[in-house]
Amino acid sequence: MTPPEPFHPELRRARWMPRASIGPRTTRLLRLPIPGSRRTRGVRVETVTAAGPAGDLKLRVFRPENAAGPRPALLWMHGGGLLIGAPEQDDEHNLELVRRLGIAVVAPRYRLAPEHPGPAAIDDVTAAFRAMVDGAARLGVDPERIAIGGASAGGLLTAALAQRLRDEGGAQPVFQLLVYPMLDDRTVLRTDIDERHVRLWTAKSNRYAWRAHLGEAAFGERVDPYLVPARCADLSGLPPAWIGVGSLDLFRDEDAAYRDALRAAGVPCDWLEVPGAFHGFDALFRRAGVSREFLGAQAEALRGGLLGGETER
Repeated sequence: MTPPEPFHPELRRARWMPRASIGPRTTRLLRLPIPGSRRTRGVRVETVTAAGPAGDLKLRVFRPENAAGPRPALLWMHGGGLLIGAPEQDDEHNLELVRRLGIAVVAPRYRLAPEHPGPAAIDDVTAAFRAMVDGAARLGVDPERIAIGGASAGGLLTAALAQRLRDEGGAQPVFQLLVYPMLDDRTVLRTDIDERHVRLWTAKSNRYAWRAHLGEAAFGERVDPYLVPARCADLSGLPPAWIGVGSLDLFRDEDAAYRDALRAAGVPCDWLEVPGAFHGFDALFRRAGVSREFLGAQAEALRGGLLGGETER
């Protein structure tokens, strides 16, 4: 009897994708400049500079063209395993959220590993959040209505940022949007994961990325919990969350465990699991219906968590 097709019907072409992994050489090759989107109709896009822990911090800012007054805002962190990537890679995602919801989106350019291991990237996004609060008038954002979010490694930074801001005090995000987040270095120690249908992000890539972020402490008992969100012992007091991930994603189980831990700590956490979807499916097959629905679910989560169910006018 033929086993059922594991991939979502709209993602079947992924069967033919090679299961390539990222390492030191490919990291350098993949750090090519990423052009920003030219389809910015209705949205004003600019790059501004804020003070960061290692000098100037660049923020890519998206706002509705005719926005009047401060807007609720999303601080969005790009993915790339903390090794590669840039804010521009998520332009289409961020433009769509601005158009749908009428919010502002701020995307920081954070430092990458292994040249800048943890906590460099977390320090940078913390500075970006503080810049949004302190420079709210300049950026045109409402400092009391800021959500944080990110995909993959950006989800790691989102969860780590929520934990750090809670412990440091001061202004807090009202919501966290975690898109197939990379949360637990200990996943690389598992031997029971069936990788036949894993795509875009493999266990080998995961091992290299965590080692670049954590150094020799990776996978051991002396890891700084601020650098690995899943190792945080106390998740109480964090902002409500939404987690979305595919059933074939390498991170599926660690994301589900984090969902359960948030809920056990009294933090509301909505969950969306996309059957037959792999890591980064929505970026690779952006026009597929399942990808559009996934983006729509993120928008609806933000509408509820950031706007109270409304659209900003």
